[in-house]
Amino acid sequence: MSDPENRGFTIVDKRGSEGDAAASTAHELPKPDFSGFLISLGTSAFYHLGLVANPETGKSSAPNLPLAHQTIDMIELLDEKTRGNQTPDETTLLRNLLTDLRMRFVAASRGAKGA
Repeated sequence: MSDPENRGFTIVDKRGSEGDAAASTAHELPKPDFSGFLISLGTSAFYHLGLVANPETGKSSAPNLPLAHQTIDMIELLDEKTRGNQTPDETTLLRNLLTDLRMRFVAASRGAKGA
């Protein structure tokens, strides 16, 4: 099912042909917003720090500090480029997310050097 609202992407129903329209609408994703985008990037950074389990396996991976650093840098870039256009809640989310990620990155870096 491809339509303009999905920007050309095709949504695949992995439940098979038994799924009906009512069941598929019960699992609709929320409309994307800036806070959700930041949380998604933050989750990615936490995953690369080895702090979030892979949802498919339930296991955490070994830290990948270069990827974590790059993701944190992207969040910092978004903060810089959107400054003055953020809501107070978005500003608070950005500040708290970056502070938490930076502290955890430093801790992970120290742990990697001690290994």
